[in-house]
Amino acid sequence: MASLTGPWLVLLVAMGCTLLAAARSNRGNPTAGFERVELAAGDFQVQSPYNVPESQRFQYRNGVRTFWVHRNDKPFNTATHTNPRSEVKLRGHDYSSGVWQFEGYGYVPSGTSGASVMQIHNQEGAAHSTVLMLHVYDGVLRFYSGTTVEPDIYNRWFRLNVVHDVQASTVAVYINGEHKFGTSVTPSESYYFKFGVYMQHHDQSSCMESRWTNVTLYTKH
Repeated sequence: MASLTGPWLVLLVAMGCTLLAAARSNRGNPTAGFERVELAAGDFQVQSPYNVPESQRFQYRNGVRTFWVHRNDKPFNTATHTNPRSEVKLRGHDYSSGVWQFEGYGYVPSGTSGASVMQIHNQEGAAHSTVLMLHVYDGVLRFYSGTTVEPDIYNRWFRLNVVHDVQASTVAVYINGEHKFGTSVTPSESYYFKFGVYMQHHDQSSCMESRWTNVTLYTKH
């Protein structure tokens, strides 16, 4: 990730604040009726390639978490053969009942492709790893590699809300307060949330990046 200084950095910050304000000024509130879950700093567990320092693939500055990986990076530890990732696992908040919701303000710079930027992960050892992944391919946010959730996702802040009703086995995705996607999912024993960048199996760019701020969890029973 290139470093910016001087007037270019000031311009980028100003543009980012404007776009983030626009994302916050949405017409819907998916969190209505939910209770906010308190998150501590230690709940944000970073997973990044084991062969480079974490600071070369993750940055937390001024409330924004920036994640990036290169296509030829290693997995996050030596025991796994999964693709490279720079992600946060929200630990200590696994759940197996009720209705849970992830909220975050995300930004995907142009050029990023072939990466998951948010997922609901099943418990370790489950038959299927996830019940939801949101992938970016050539500027389109998709449910896995299929249904379009949001086109033209590049270079703008967006408010993402993902609601998982465990008993009903459904997920729903909202962008800037507007319902964009919903489906039934295969149930598992327990779940947790992740966000960042996790390289997928096709159409990958050489470098993949996403940025996140104001990540929050909500629940209701």
